[in-house]
Amino acid sequence: MNIPQGARARARMEVTAAIKDEARRQLAAGGAAALSLRAVARELGMVSSALYRYFPSRDDLLTALIIDAYDSLGEAAESADARAGDAAPAQRWVAVCEAVRAWALAHPHEYALIYGSPVPGYSAPQATIPAASRVGVLLIGIVRDAYRQRGVARTRVPAELEPEARRMAGELAPDLPPEAVAALVAAWAQLYGLVGFELFGQFNNVVEDRATFFRHAAAQLAHGVGLVFP
Repeated sequence: MNIPQGARARARMEVTAAIKDEARRQLAAGGAAALSLRAVARELGMVSSALYRYFPSRDDLLTALIIDAYDSLGEAAESADARAGDAAPAQRWVAVCEAVRAWALAHPHEYALIYGSPVPGYSAPQATIPAASRVGVLLIGIVRDAYRQRGVARTRVPAELEPEARRMAGELAPDLPPEAVAALVAAWAQLYGLVGFELFGQFNNVVEDRATFFRHAAAQLAHGVGLVFP
């Protein structure tokens, strides 16, 4: 009996989703380095050869999980920006930063997969770049909107950084001043540093009201890239 193409595609999607869900449970239990296709197959009641038809290797499964995590984070950030509506760019910036933090706290193991320690023996392929870029592209867009509205305080960089700032601007946002792009890259790194410190315990016995502290820190990052609050 021939199985209709649509039913076959739906079945494949369901099995793929089940494989990913079990892999995420393994990530939560033992981390990415311990992820095993054989263990995933065993938990799902599949033979390994059947699972390999969906993901030929552990790295293929890891790549799929990484792309899903980046896309989920990107969707959360983009939704927060959409909800901010016509707010000032500085307010949109803080809303996006808070959405990144909220997503990380709700998905700690997936955050660790994409922003934690590198997985031994794994190198992320080019296919992960579009998903990984979503939050950065969104933050660049917010700063771009501020420059169009002239709601910025221009920053400066030391002379020795100017060549690197121009290089980064050429690759990331040619329509923005190099000093703005340099500040953006620094703020992007600091954002994930703040989230990582909270998620991985470095703020224990240091910061108690973490939501308020983070909101203040995100506002300082907005100031650092030149955004002006109303």
